[in-house]
Amino acid sequence: MTDKVLIHICCAPCALHPVESLRAEKLAPTGFFCNPNIHPYQEYLKRKDALQETAIGLTLRMIWEEEYRAKDWFRLVSFREEKRCELCYYLRFSETARYARKGKFDYFTSTIFYSKFQKHDLAREIAEAVAKEHQVPFLYRDFREGWKKGIEQSLALGIYRQKYCGCVYSEYERFYKTRAASEQGVV
Repeated sequence: MTDKVLIHICCAPCALHPVESLRAEKLAPTGFFCNPNIHPYQEYLKRKDALQETAIGLTLRMIWEEEYRAKDWFRLVSFREEKRCELCYYLRFSETARYARKGKFDYFTSTIFYSKFQKHDLAREIAEAVAKEHQVPFLYRDFREGWKKGIEQSLALGIYRQKYCGCVYSEYERFYKTRAASEQGVV
């Protein structure tokens, strides 16, 4: 019997290599889209739509969080902005583990471990703690070795590629701070 893995997916481009990698190990991944951190809502919809199309192309079974819970995310990180990534990982991994347990999956993991822009060690530490808390094994894989290949695949497939992590703070850091620094001649 093949082990079932519930994989939290933040966006379509980040799903390509991890899904392929898990299948190469003879594991059976099911995607899970739960990302209340993505703002604004139109960006959330773009990423969700891109993942829906990509999942069809990958013949990947998906579980979709039914609600866009942005208010929950804002309540969680407000006045704790310096810990927003930690809190965000915890929120999304907890939901993934909860669904994994409910759906009798053997493991859970995340495409967050594919991105070179995420806080990899922190995310792993939080995922391991969540696994204990929810009594569902966390399947650690460092998917970053497929980073370049995944980018090339997503470009070749014409998949929507976002320009920031997802939250309003990452959008601010990506665009406002970069622009302000370039206007001051720092960049």
